[in-house]
Amino acid sequence: MAGRRIDDGSPLARLATRKGADGQPWLSAPEAEAGERLRRDWTRGALMPSVTQRWDSLPGGGQGGNAKADLSDAALDCRRRVQAALEAVGPELSGVLVDICCFLKGTEQVERERQWPVRSAKLLLKAGLGALARHYGLVHQAGEGKGRVRAWAAPAGE
Repeated sequence: MAGRRIDDGSPLARLATRKGADGQPWLSAPEAEAGERLRRDWTRGALMPSVTQRWDSLPGGGQGGNAKADLSDAALDCRRRVQAALEAVGPELSGVLVDICCFLKGTEQVERERQWPVRSAKLLLKAGLGALARHYGLVHQAGEGKGRVRAWAAPAGE
């Protein structure tokens, strides 16, 4: 994963260490890195809901309540990257990515909350991470590069 380490306490870390039926890691390195990149941008963009009262946003309590003005340019860039990434994977897959990669919910919890069949969150997560890895340029899309099929027809003269 290009020298980066996944947070050991995250559900993504547990899935990244599991092996599939073929003995290979269940998540590829690009998929795991894509999930970790989304989580880092989510955290740095201060997108996690606050569970405490902000006293500086109350009237007479500081400089006012414009939270967006308080964000640094780096945090705003992170928010833009998160928005672009979630738009790239689409609404069908973005929710499960946010729940597991950003809110650190387990797949079983996501399935319970959404009333999904067992193991469905795991499969949707894998599909979402694959799309996210393509968005981040961590994997190449089919048809790119030198091995690209240019035509299905046989060469002329055969």
